[in-house]
Amino acid sequence: MKKINFGFICILLSLTSVAFSLQPERVIRFAHFTDIHITTDNNAPQGFAQALKYMQSIEDKPELLVTGGDHVGDSSAATDEVATKLFNLFKDIMQKNCHIPVKYCIGNHDIWGLNKPESKTTGNEEFWGVKRPIHEFNMPGPYYSFDVKNWHFIILQSVIPENNGYYVKLDDEQFKWLSDDLEKNKDKYSVIFSHPPILSVAAFFDDTQSEKTGNWFVSSSLINRDARKLKDLFCKYPNVKLCVSGHLHLLDTVTYNGVTYICDGAVCGAWWSGKYQETNEGFGVFDLYKDGTFKHQYVNYGWKSPAAKN
Repeated sequence: MKKINFGFICILLSLTSVAFSLQPERVIRFAHFTDIHITTDNNAPQGFAQALKYMQSIEDKPELLVTGGDHVGDSSAATDEVATKLFNLFKDIMQKNCHIPVKYCIGNHDIWGLNKPESKTTGNEEFWGVKRPIHEFNMPGPYYSFDVKNWHFIILQSVIPENNGYYVKLDDEQFKWLSDDLEKNKDKYSVIFSHPPILSVAAFFDDTQSEKTGNWFVSSSLINRDARKLKDLFCKYPNVKLCVSGHLHLLDTVTYNGVTYICDGAVCGAWWSGKYQETNEGFGVFDLYKDGTFKHQYVNYGWKSPAAKN
């Protein structure tokens, strides 16, 4: 019978213990659901409910849900009656199927009446514009922040109405608020959420003119007009680690000057008609760690749209 080398075993156990101790402590795991676009078409209510159930069935399930905007199919060109039905449908599905805390971010399709002729609005209605999602979701305002231990969460609203449409930028008031907020919280790591991306590679693939003209063009309805200004601001605060967005229904990761920008796909894929380009219907799961590091995975929750062509 061979002798057991207890000394060797002790060394192995000691090394294993050291390896585990080097693993950073996780602060929070959260899910990111963007571009849900709830509608009654293509079994969208069943698909959204399935995504919520799947997310909460993960063995190591998220403790928080952060939305990325565009909760409803479209409120921007909807009458009050249609917008009310869409928001009520969304809230009903959430009430029945979501059992963890939720923080909301506003998307362009959530903003009621951006297209005044189509929505039959004047702009003077009580809940016109961003006031509608703020009211529907009981939000503290169009933009806000909160802490989870040593991580600071910042929710932005970068959709600015223009000529019955919009462009993407922070107005002066919000930019000053963001600058002040980062200064006050520079002792914490920051993660920033917006509906449209601040920076994205995927934005190039929404350009249909480049093959004809030979020149790439990225619309300011896709990413921030003030991306350079925001990049310069983030350079002052190395504690800004992560910017998370949606809007494009595509999945990409860009790291620039120490900040990682993730465009996080879409729960609805191609508006509940299957995957959009190469991106399946899905949602993000993020792990934030005490040392400022993070992990991200994009989860395909297995939805098969009756209208899928791919």
